[in-house]
Amino acid sequence: MPAPSTLLDCVIIGAGAAGLTAATYLARFRRRIQVLDAGASRMLWIPTSHNFPSFADGIHGKDLLVRLREQAARYGVDVATCTVDRIDKLDDGTFVAVSGLMQWHARTVILATGVVDIAPLFPELKRAVASGCVRYCPVCDGFEAIGKRVAVVGKAKGGMGEAMFVRHFADSLSLLSIEEPIRLTAEELEKMRAARVDVASEPVALLAFDSSDKMYLQLRDGTQQWFDVVYFALGSQVNSGLARRLGAASGDKGDLLVDAHQQTAVDGLYAAGDVVAGLNQIAVAMGQAAVAATAIHNRLRK
Repeated sequence: MPAPSTLLDCVIIGAGAAGLTAATYLARFRRRIQVLDAGASRMLWIPTSHNFPSFADGIHGKDLLVRLREQAARYGVDVATCTVDRIDKLDDGTFVAVSGLMQWHARTVILATGVVDIAPLFPELKRAVASGCVRYCPVCDGFEAIGKRVAVVGKAKGGMGEAMFVRHFADSLSLLSIEEPIRLTAEELEKMRAARVDVASEPVALLAFDSSDKMYLQLRDGTQQWFDVVYFALGSQVNSGLARRLGAASGDKGDLLVDAHQQTAVDGLYAAGDVVAGLNQIAVAMGQAAVAATAIHNRLRK
């Protein structure tokens, strides 16, 4: 496939915390770049983050995203809204990112496409997320669950690990499942009892709000249980297909494996943020982006 005529230094795919941080670094390094973004950053689901450094009162994920975009724009960064269909590596070692009829030719690529949390199809889910009643990251906001009635909802007994993590914070904790009942071994049941985790025998059929705006879970047998916070532990889908198609190595869940400079197993293809194996945190994503951008700048100086 012939490459487009304009050769960029880097194409960045994804405009969340990692992508926009990398863009700011590379723009300040005076590199020719293009950011491509589908407009579905995971940060848009964060009502308020209280563990992001320097915001003592917390900051909404959308507000942080706006700040990152504004900062990148000051250095001339352009964000094109599109979904990248594929990345091709040419014989000369450069890359072409393809979206429909559009193409971008670059010496290097940073993949910052993140993950998508797997969520149940409950009609009131968006309302619950926006109000902070439903959460996905106890590492981020377990502290805010202190003194509250909390539930962890997995599939079968898949939420056990997260329940044990959340138990450190919650005064009252229940473990529930969607689609199928929780069936624990005697040893697992004793572990839950010792941790004072209540295990529901019936699966969750519905998440809803009552007339006083209190969130509750309705079980399959019609029983209703009220909670202040519900953590869904249903896993996530890693958006690493573009890299894996090129031969990038990944873990069992599809998260990309990178070296100390954030480079994947494909020379010239870098990755940062939640798409990379490791701790999924905004601060981590930004640090990885800084490493990747600096590595690319040093690579291109040679």
